[in-house]
Amino acid sequence: MAVYFLNIKTFGRSTGSSAPGAAAYRAGERIRDERTGRTYDHTDRVDVMHKEILVPSRLADADMSWATDRATLWNAAEAAETRKNARVAREYLIALPVELSHERQVRAVRGFAQELSERYRFAVDVAIHAPRDFPGSDPRNFHAHLLATTREVSLEGLGPKTALELNDAQRREFGLGPAINELLYVRQRWADVANEALQSAHVDARIDPRCLDADGHAREPRLWIPRIPYEIERRGFRSVVAEQLREDHARLETQRARALETASPERTRTPLSMEDVRRRAIENWLRLRREAQSDETHAAGRDREDDLVR
Repeated sequence: MAVYFLNIKTFGRSTGSSAPGAAAYRAGERIRDERTGRTYDHTDRVDVMHKEILVPSRLADADMSWATDRATLWNAAEAAETRKNARVAREYLIALPVELSHERQVRAVRGFAQELSERYRFAVDVAIHAPRDFPGSDPRNFHAHLLATTREVSLEGLGPKTALELNDAQRREFGLGPAINELLYVRQRWADVANEALQSAHVDARIDPRCLDADGHAREPRLWIPRIPYEIERRGFRSVVAEQLREDHARLETQRARALETASPERTRTPLSMEDVRRRAIENWLRLRREAQSDETHAAGRDREDDLVR
């Protein structure tokens, strides 16, 4: 079964967050935060497989170049806020089914992001990342960051706060249900979109937004390293907590493997080994990088030819 993961977080002034900084990190770009004067340079990233900015389809025929320019959009998001504890962005982080090709992953994420943009009338900055080569990283960890504005987007710029930013009392005044309903809706919609993509690709795996106990499947949870131990290791230091979690997870995996050895042949021949999954993920990523570099070389060649003609 494919793995379900969707997490929502917010970026606010009270925690020192920067919308241009968050966007630069996810897109692998260099962006200057005009409010603080700080420049965020993440152009050394090589794991960004796809990036684009989406706006509601009602604006499809309008000139929205200001919103589809990453630096302009997120500096506008910062400039629109005056409170020192203002919320400047909202992010949806989703795990992508490794069973899908890169092209199908992009289509699924784009469709889901466009739905969110239509529903909440905000701009969505999409970035799809390949697994990174950190200690303990899962080679199946293809994922997408959907960074959304907290204000509605229009021809003139960013307008009022979206309905997501209203508290429950304010939502009642507008005849809206509790905010928790939006979370449940979004979780279910991603499951639906991903499962439709899996079905279209003729893959039997499905994802389920319910917890492991509630969904009725005897699945082992994936290895999860909390943020602090993860960041400690990412910076090249040792984390005892992360090591213990890996040991516990490896023990559970061993127990599961032994249980599968006694299962029927039909059940044991279906799953791929971790090494097979790792090899395929690396091969696919290298292929995509080669294709991207080839496209860039061809584009540069065309530009040189145009210069010579002129």
